[in-house]
Formats: sequence, structure tokens, C-alpha cells
Amino acid sequence: MSEPAPHLLIVDDDERIRGLLRKFLARNGFLVSVARDAGHARRILSGLEFDLIVMDVMMPGEDGVALTRSLRETLQTPILLLTAKGDTDDRIAGLEAGADDYLPKPFEPKELLLRINAILRRMPDPEPEQVAPKMLTMGPVRFDIERVEMMRGDEPVRLTATEVQLMRIFAENLREPVSRAKLVEDLGRDKGQAQERAVDVQITRLRRKIESDPKQPRYLQTVRGEGYMLIPD
Repeated sequence: MSEPAPHLLIVDDDERIRGLLRKFLARNGFLVSVARDAGHARRILSGLEFDLIVMDVMMPGEDGVALTRSLRETLQTPILLLTAKGDTDDRIAGLEAGADDYLPKPFEPKELLLRINAILRRMPDPEPEQVAPKMLTMGPVRFDIERVEMMRGDEPVRLTATEVQLMRIFAENLREPVSRAKLVEDLGRDKGQAQERAVDVQITRLRRKIESDPKQPRYLQTVRGEGYMLIPD
């Protein structure tokens, strides 16, 4: 029996763009729902689960970055932001708010398709094999590698799909530096300084969830000239 098609939510205030994206993605095998603004998106999300959200940053009222930040309080669904071509600040703000990736406008539909598929590929398996759990301990924080769950004491720590993938990469390279270029490659992204900078933002965000003092990291350390290294207890 074949797996169900991934269900995407498109959030954009431009009716024409919503329609074009809906038709293009449906032709490429996705189930697609659309929302015209943040309020509409919230109503849809209250009743449906999605595999990925594609969201425009520039929307009237609550913009895409603010909505991403709010959704991340309760939702782990991957988010791909559509940003203005020259708006580097919006891209960085979006990543810091919890977005998994961004795509500058204007873009080729094929590139959007590649980005969506790359994000979906690195989503954790919802049914991991039943094996003895492997745990990383970082002070009061624990990360279960098999269950891809992070806990701070008895409280769960919500991770984005990208943060889960980063933890898996570091778990495979414990106490060994991992270069920014390798992180970009393993995350399935295009090479280049812009993506390496995006990885830096993701690392900063992950440190806030792991470290008691993110500015003086004890566990997720920077190794000058080599990259980043995870050193659990």
C-alpha cells in the first residue's frame, strides 16, 4: 500500500500566487491547502495536520516571521518561508523564529519543489525501530537519539525538523568537529556562504535549547577554524 501524499499548507495573501502554487504542487503529487493570512492559517491548523507549511513573510497584519514564532510554541511542522530577494534580515529573523529554510522571491517553481522535498526527506521517521534508547545528557537536558526527543528535566523541548537533523549529525560525530560546509551538505542545502550563515543561525537557536548560558556554550562548542562539536556529559 503506497504512502499518502504529503499535505502542504500555503499561506500567502496574494490570491494569484496561492492559486499558482496550489496547481503546481498538486501536479507534483502533493495534497495542498491554502490560507490567505495568519488568522486563516490558524483556523486551518486547529483542525488539520500538515507535513510542511510554505509561508510568505510579507503579509498584512501578523507577518510570516511573527506567525512562525507563535506556531513554534506548539507546533513542530517544518516551515519554509518565502522572502523578498534582498531581505537578508527577514531571512535571518525567520530562521531565528523557527523556520527550517527560506526561499528568496522571485523563484523558479522547480526550486521550491527541490526545497520542499529536501525538508521532507530530513524529517524524522515517525516509527523508529524499537531498539534500546540511546541518550545524550547535557546537564538537565537529555536527547533520546532513537525517539528524537529532547527533555529538560520532565519538560519536553520542542525541536524543529532542522534541529532534529543537526542533533542526529552531531550524535554521529560526538566529540569530533563538524565543519559548516559538511553541516550544509548533510542538511541537503545548496553550498555557499549564505547557507553556512544560515547554519550559524540554526546553531545559535539550538544552543538556546541546550545550554544554560548560550553565549558561553559548554556542550555545543565552536572549534575555531574547524566548525562545531557536541560534547555531552
